[in-house]
Amino acid sequence: MNNHSTSSNWLALAIGNSRLHWAWFKSDYLVEVWDSKHLSTEVKKEQLLQEVLPINLSAKSLPQLPIYLASVVPQQTKLWQDYLYLRKITLKDIVLKNIYPTMGIDRALATWGAGETYGYPCLVIDGGTALTFTGVDQKQRLVGGAIVPGLRAQFSSLRQKTAALPEITLPSSLPPRWALDTDNAIASGVIYTVIAGIHSYIIDWFQQFPDSQIVLTGGDSDLLSRYWQIQFPKVSPEIIIDPHLVFRGMELVHRRNKTFV
Repeated sequence: MNNHSTSSNWLALAIGNSRLHWAWFKSDYLVEVWDSKHLSTEVKKEQLLQEVLPINLSAKSLPQLPIYLASVVPQQTKLWQDYLYLRKITLKDIVLKNIYPTMGIDRALATWGAGETYGYPCLVIDGGTALTFTGVDQKQRLVGGAIVPGLRAQFSSLRQKTAALPEITLPSSLPPRWALDTDNAIASGVIYTVIAGIHSYIIDWFQQFPDSQIVLTGGDSDLLSRYWQIQFPKVSPEIIIDPHLVFRGMELVHRRNKTFV
């Protein structure tokens, strides 16, 4: 890419299962983050950025910005494949050891970002559409992890697969465990089961890596942290909440590939 007055500006795009997650960087400095809806396949390639940029950035009349892209949704990835200044991130860009070929690029980036930011070993819990657990040891080697439907996905599944159960929203605090109405019964079943699972994984991880960092990320990270610490106040190790772990990983890729911009 040719150098120009805005060459320090670049975008990170993490395409998730439900939304597009964006970050605007100036060199290595994270300026702003936002989310946008999945794009329609009818959007023309010259209009892609116009569809997703926030007003304060689009108003700057910047030329086409370099985009570092990490995606778990092939259909959305295709919309950007002809974008002139695209750098698609793959598992080959991730420095962590022992990564398996089908590991989600978002999990790999978030875990690498957590380790480099907060230290190794670390356990990353991502509360998004899927709830994932990913652990790496002090030698930056992937120990392993697990994947389960996230809170909202479990609520949606009950609503879609049953005739009588309603759609509910996540409560701001723990619901009563023994509920006397349907909404609270659904919330109780999903939330207490998920929190018990998180607790189990954290305890097991600390038995192996007692000096580990625990980092919680994803759209439901604040709620999950609140639920878990209310339920287990006496055994709660310090949990770091960082909603930008994927972008921290993408910024690491950018550092190693600055010739691109």
